[in-house]
Amino acid sequence: MDTLIAFCGLNCAECEAYKATQSNDTAWQERILAEWRVNFNQPDMPQAAVVCDGCRVPGGRAGGYCGACPVRACGIEHGVDSCGFCTEFENCPHLAEFYKVAPQTKTTLEEIRRLM
Repeated sequence: MDTLIAFCGLNCAECEAYKATQSNDTAWQERILAEWRVNFNQPDMPQAAVVCDGCRVPGGRAGGYCGACPVRACGIEHGVDSCGFCTEFENCPHLAEFYKVAPQTKTTLEEIRRLM
């Protein structure tokens, strides 16, 4: 399986929107959009929400929440490839909040940190 680890530790390559975008499959994107509109209670969610090149691609399209993600914005601001490489990793308020939603990402980031 391919991996494309986001700043936060999620694997973008596992995201349906990412896979549909990279496959240029607009029908798949439409199905994802319809599902997300219901799941996230956002009936006006735009098509751009399901168009994504991965959050670490410079100038790439960042779909869904990724475009507004404070973890992503902070990683870009700090110039790191991953939050696991950031000097503020241990005390990051953005990551602390994100772990509440996606606790598994902490393990991924800690593994990345061990590479330092």
